[in-house]
Amino acid sequence: MFVDRVVIEVEGGSGGDGCMSFRREKYVPNGGPDGGDGGSGSNIIMVAEDGVDSLMAMSHIKHWRGQRGNNGGPANRTGKSAEDVIIKVPLGTVVIEADAGFVMKDLNVAGEQMIAARGGSGGRGNLSFKNSTNRAPRQSTPGGKGERRKLILELKSIADIGLIGKPNAGKSTLLSRLSRARPEIADYPFTTKFPNLGQVQIDYDRTFVLADIPGLIEGASEGVGLGHEFLRHVERAGILIHLVEPAPVDGTDPIENYQSIRHELMQYDADLAARPEILCVTKAELPEGKEVRDKLAEITGGEVLLISAVTGENLNVLLNRAGDELDRARQKAKS
Repeated sequence: MFVDRVVIEVEGGSGGDGCMSFRREKYVPNGGPDGGDGGSGSNIIMVAEDGVDSLMAMSHIKHWRGQRGNNGGPANRTGKSAEDVIIKVPLGTVVIEADAGFVMKDLNVAGEQMIAARGGSGGRGNLSFKNSTNRAPRQSTPGGKGERRKLILELKSIADIGLIGKPNAGKSTLLSRLSRARPEIADYPFTTKFPNLGQVQIDYDRTFVLADIPGLIEGASEGVGLGHEFLRHVERAGILIHLVEPAPVDGTDPIENYQSIRHELMQYDADLAARPEILCVTKAELPEGKEVRDKLAEITGGEVLLISAVTGENLNVLLNRAGDELDRARQKAKS
């Protein structure tokens, strides 16, 4: 089961209480204070873990609570601090403070972590209150309370290139042809309910991660259909491969389909719509393919590839175009 958005509550553990104690030894008639401090409560820590691909664990555990630190003891014994609670999340997880609505952390690098809720500090024992004017303090403090937060976790797929297009445009088929990914493929809309990632080898020393994003329909920027789920995942992709089906099974016009998706991208995020796009007409084996390719080239004023994931036509050309765009993007990032 793939889960890409959950709401959870996290609460750090409370600190242990400080101890009030005085030395009571047979040969020490003037024993002073010796109460130790309490231990700290456990923090709730989120760690981006390579290999974790879903937020499913968080969908089953809605409340994450840390352990309480141990109380301080006599003879200046400090209470043991509680071990931190580690929550492993997929790369690309955005942590949002639910009440205020701000992003606390974007965990997109393996091993990156954040403290979601701090544990309470340990209370002070009476020994820590001893000074030159108060040699026998009879006071100690309780442990502090841990932080408590309500969080929204959203997973945004991390991919170099995202495959976009209407449902049934051939995204899953292309992904399975270019990589070892095995997404569900069928001849009905919305086969892909969640992103599928695959690693694509261009040549000996060039690879990239390709994401098959759920199909987009009109109104997606307002949350219609798989709307925000689609757009949230495509946000990560620096380059887009836009697939257009030449003869849609629902009888819609392929040119209007292309323009509809461009409109939804622009409505959602102008920066997203401005990213490099490699435009392809799929299913080149169909007789309508060339005509649709020519019309799109005329409308956009740019290159439009005619490809087929079934026959393999022009897939090498597509890979080379993708590699060139990635090289340009990486060079731009360095400069």
